[in-house]
Amino acid sequence: MKSQSQPSVSRSFVLIGSLFGVTTAFAQNSTPALTNTPPTRLPDVIVGGRADDLTGLADSATQGTVGLDHLRARPLLRPGELLETVPGVIITQHSGAGKANQYFLRGFNLDHGTDFATSLNGMPINLPTHGHGQGYTDLNWIIPELVTRIDYRKGPYGAADGDFASAGAADMTYASTLPSSLWQLEGGSFGYARGVFASSPKLGNGTLLYGVELMHEDGPWQQRDNFWKGNGVLRYSTGDDALGWSVLGFAYRGEWNGTDQIAQRALTGNNAVPGGFQVGRFGTLDPTTGGNSQRYGAIAEWHRRNDASASKLMAYAFYYDLDLFSNFTYFLNDTTDTTPDQFEQVDKRVTTGLKATHEWNMTLLGRESENSIGLQVRNDLIRNSLNTANARVRTGTTRSDDVWQTSASPYFENKTQWAEKLRTVVGARADLYRFDVASLDPRNSGTVTDFLASPKGSVILGPWAKTEFYLNAGMGFHSNDGRGATTTIDPATGLPASKVDPLVRTMGAELGVRTTWVPGLQSTVSAWWLDIDSELLFVGDAGSTEASRPSRRYGLEFANYYTPTKWLTLDADLSLSQARFRDRDPAGQSIPGSIETVVAAGIAVHDLGGFFGGLRLRYFGPRSLIEDNSVRSTASALVNLQAGYAFNPKWKLTLDVFNLLDRKTSDIEYFYESRLRGEAINPDPALNGGYNDIHLHPAEPVSFRVALTGRF
Repeated sequence: MKSQSQPSVSRSFVLIGSLFGVTTAFAQNSTPALTNTPPTRLPDVIVGGRADDLTGLADSATQGTVGLDHLRARPLLRPGELLETVPGVIITQHSGAGKANQYFLRGFNLDHGTDFATSLNGMPINLPTHGHGQGYTDLNWIIPELVTRIDYRKGPYGAADGDFASAGAADMTYASTLPSSLWQLEGGSFGYARGVFASSPKLGNGTLLYGVELMHEDGPWQQRDNFWKGNGVLRYSTGDDALGWSVLGFAYRGEWNGTDQIAQRALTGNNAVPGGFQVGRFGTLDPTTGGNSQRYGAIAEWHRRNDASASKLMAYAFYYDLDLFSNFTYFLNDTTDTTPDQFEQVDKRVTTGLKATHEWNMTLLGRESENSIGLQVRNDLIRNSLNTANARVRTGTTRSDDVWQTSASPYFENKTQWAEKLRTVVGARADLYRFDVASLDPRNSGTVTDFLASPKGSVILGPWAKTEFYLNAGMGFHSNDGRGATTTIDPATGLPASKVDPLVRTMGAELGVRTTWVPGLQSTVSAWWLDIDSELLFVGDAGSTEASRPSRRYGLEFANYYTPTKWLTLDADLSLSQARFRDRDPAGQSIPGSIETVVAAGIAVHDLGGFFGGLRLRYFGPRSLIEDNSVRSTASALVNLQAGYAFNPKWKLTLDVFNLLDRKTSDIEYFYESRLRGEAINPDPALNGGYNDIHLHPAEPVSFRVALTGRF
């Protein structure tokens, strides 16, 4: 596929191939000095499984690609679980199916997306200064059948990765053409029904791809989710990987009821609250929560490349709207038990942006070298609000803001092959942010700018015996909610509040190994560390800001992908991490909700006489739920099954079974104060009349889905 000493530009071209769903390889003279002999281009190689075999190509041990075959071999309970193909990532849910998932990676409870950057065809998905949570990442508008690959990286080591990428980043790529038209009908437990149709006929000099998805789901909840969503994709592309352009349009709308997490003491049979309000495991303490969301937009890109250089220009624009009703504390704020603590969060925005990159070959001290320059610009015009509500009827406004958030981020990166077994990657990016906030309370209005420069560097040694070694280090950042940068008065209490820094520095390093020494086995091992100056965040549920403490995370990751035969694949990934506050505080050093242990393993059979399928295990280890580590979550271990039969190249039938062992466990757990209807008022002033308790959202019980797929 490739020589071990191919030049940096060739390495980048292989990775740039992600835009087209292929990997392009170049052969090159083994001497590290640049010669006059042009590179020889080898055939395109389609990535089907999980391409940990990036020896000579990747810049770190935790950079990889998930191909089409591996994506299709995994049963998906929800679209967001596409990201669980990234080793160490856990996807859960704590409310209705239409809400963004909860993400975990590298010692982080990432909430709804903070510190993990996600994009589609280069367009960022994370939403800053969001009404519900910073970096909010809703993936319900992604159609899994159209995703051809996922490229992922971990740590703040790449110059092209900016906001939200400190823990990692994942780029999903939609297909530009399909091998045949796709028709799929699904049905299953708990009112699940779904239909997908996609095709890509030739049109003029290009290809028109279109896809439609309609879905309904109730879930096992006492108050049915009644989640309806519609998705549409339209993409026109022309040219080839040497020169071409495309325009991709998308449209999504969803609406749902939402069963929020429930207090453990409220579960039927606990008898913790005599005469109090109790529910079953899949019940709700407020049956009127839920929401609706929509997203409409387009991505346009132009690219060209040859053996000496590559350029790409892309622009995007979308409209987004979320109206979300939640209730996590029940009757904590109303001791008369007449008005639940329901609140409404609204986020409406128009987002525009562009990305421009250019790469070219050069010589540096007589060595093969490549330079990359890029510019990323983004503009969000946001209107969001936090309101009190009752049964989804707004009863008051806590705060309302118009925010104009703009960022401009140039970056530079150099890759040099110094010797046959030594190459380096050195880069830096600059991020300039401007926040203009017009608040309902003029005292919380203002304009703030912030700037950070982030150097990054990597040293790659090898390969020896098909084994390569990596040393990576870099600085990064995550942005905080822009409203926190101008807030001087807590809108909920009317008390003075402290402004927060809009951009928070992160710093990390990693030592890793990648090997394919054993035939058919791809393995990576990495030890990593990440510091955050301050885990500052805007608390969307309260409409105020909180300054958390400086933190440190470190861990080990061991990822394996084994293909002993063409019909059998095994994978096993282990992630261990620790997260601690760096300063001393009587409250304790543990960071609540931080993930510690993840095990993901699977076995898949491909096209064995028409049969296919597999088993997958996901272990989500226990976590501290409070700073002193006195309260911890339970662990969860879920097993999913896929089995199917292809009658012929056109028709196949697939059965997916989720939570095969019917484990009664939690999708997620929190520890905080709340008060149930009829519960006595706690006299402890520190608890505001409520009671500390574990609040959980149960994993769904055993369920099944059957899909009939036709290609023509």
